[in-house]
Amino acid sequence: MSSTEVSGILENSKELDRIRKEQEEVLVEINKMHKKLQATPEVVEKPGDNSLSRLKVLYTHAKDLSESEVTISGMLLTQLDALLPSGPPGQLRRRMEGNDPKRKRMKTDSDISRISNNVRSQLEACANLKGEQVAARVRLDEADKDEWFVVKVLHFDKETREFEVLDEEPGDDDEGGGQRKYKLPMSRIIPFPKRNDLSNVQDFPTGSQVLAVYPGTTALYKATVVNGHRKRKTDDYLLEFDDDEENGSLPKRTVHFQKVVPLPEESRQ
Repeated sequence: MSSTEVSGILENSKELDRIRKEQEEVLVEINKMHKKLQATPEVVEKPGDNSLSRLKVLYTHAKDLSESEVTISGMLLTQLDALLPSGPPGQLRRRMEGNDPKRKRMKTDSDISRISNNVRSQLEACANLKGEQVAARVRLDEADKDEWFVVKVLHFDKETREFEVLDEEPGDDDEGGGQRKYKLPMSRIIPFPKRNDLSNVQDFPTGSQVLAVYPGTTALYKATVVNGHRKRKTDDYLLEFDDDEENGSLPKRTVHFQKVVPLPEESRQ
């Protein structure tokens, strides 16, 4: 048994664990939507309500995660089967798989390689964020919900798949006013667009809901794109932030494109 084979099994096991944790998070959101609809079923008839469309998105996500779980589980079974001693159980399994087990094994090995390469690329991309600013979802002490802040990446652990980040500008309520560090999973980090790599910069059309840094702060809030004449990806966005009412209307605020990211599903409420 080579170290490469063991490494492949461990890597897929970690990916399976990540998928199952994400499934639990999605299930919690689905249950919340069910309770909301059971308590106030008439809400779906209100103009602008997106409860049903959000529920559809959640179920679609849950379906995709389930399919990924089946795929990764199948890969693990194949990897373990290849390492087990040959014998009657293995022979029986090969007969059940069909007339051409070699072709099926080759296809499965290809799938394993593809998934493993994608995982490695994702982990490398996370490690390369060291020293950069990112958006992070953090729950502050005694807070009843998570908030999004701009933080600096200090380190990314490929084994635990956790970021160590630094909040360089803590709020006035923080005792001592010192900088604070957090350890966060990959799901709580969103990288900002890079000016020197526009190929991966997303262009948000008018009406899109986004997460953006509020001008003059390091906090990110939900906002809606209102300008429809951006000629380049590097042009600033004109946004209306939720709950930013002034004199009965929402002011339009200019935000640099590097401070605007996609709105996470859990924030689409």
